Amino acid sequence: MVVKNTNQLEESTNFTSDFKAKVKALDDSKASVKGLVESGVSKIPHIFHTGKLDIGENSASDSNSNVPIVDLQDIQINPTLRAEVIDQITSACHEGGFFQVINHGIPVTVLDEMIDGIRRFHEQDADVRKEFYTRDKKKKVAYVSNGTLFSGQAANWRDTFGFAVAPDPFKPEDIPPICRDIVIEYSQNIRHLGFKIFELLSEALGLSPSYLKELNCAEGLFILGHYYPPCPEPELTMGASKHTDSDFITLLLQDQLGGLQVLHEDKWVNVPPVHGALVVNIGDLLQITPSINTILSFEANENLPRFHNFSGSATAYAQT
Repeated sequence: MVVKNTNQLEESTNFTSDFKAKVKALDDSKASVKGLVESGVSKIPHIFHTGKLDIGENSASDSNSNVPIVDLQDIQINPTLRAEVIDQITSACHEGGFFQVINHGIPVTVLDEMIDGIRRFHEQDADVRKEFYTRDKKKKVAYVSNGTLFSGQAANWRDTFGFAVAPDPFKPEDIPPICRDIVIEYSQNIRHLGFKIFELLSEALGLSPSYLKELNCAEGLFILGHYYPPCPEPELTMGASKHTDSDFITLLLQDQLGGLQVLHEDKWVNVPPVHGALVVNIGDLLQITPSINTILSFEANENLPRFHNFSGSATAYAQT
């Protein structure tokens, strides 16, 4: 019995050492997951093996009522419409912490070009991408494979290009020319929309529209452009494992391939892409801010909104 336990310990140690070595090798290559695909892998490395995938099989139509679509058209000039929207947002916060917004003021052409811009960055030659690869959190612009690559958990089949927008923004010349113009335009638009969402959430609390902004909830903004390369064994891994966002709110721009699921009443449900829409996620920090939990139904960490992505090619996350 002792010998068996010793063997198990040795196997576990060897596996851990091998796992760490492969993680370091991936990071040192600076080519990321896209680099693996470009090398022609037909089997994904075991560092990406998630185990039993925790995904739902709900049809797209099943999720429409769980992640409601909120129309922001004319809410600045029509008090009745604004009141209806605030009621819808309040209800969405009670029921799951997610909703989608349409007619939000950002042109669809800007959203489409942002997705294309993120894709263009990730599909550049590997040597060009490597110039931006870093894990230095002080950098305003960074390219990386898996922000939690060294966490000891299974890695996600995903690469990320991110940049700080506020309060200390990136310099335009630090963004590569292949996506510079759209990154600047999208950043300006998404920050303005973030202010608008915070106003609506403040009113949903029965407070003045400026309440959350005055609490500095909108002070910071970081945008992440995720890229999910084609995977030879998609049944073994995920683009984004289940998690909550440690921010105030996240505004998510999906591409049209889908793959996003959210946890609602202990079931994973699809959030089908709606062209021109942005998904709003109430983050962890907003739920623990004094007075905020009066409109939220969550009482403990395990009940925070959780979501994961298991397919798709490109998404843009604006976290504030």
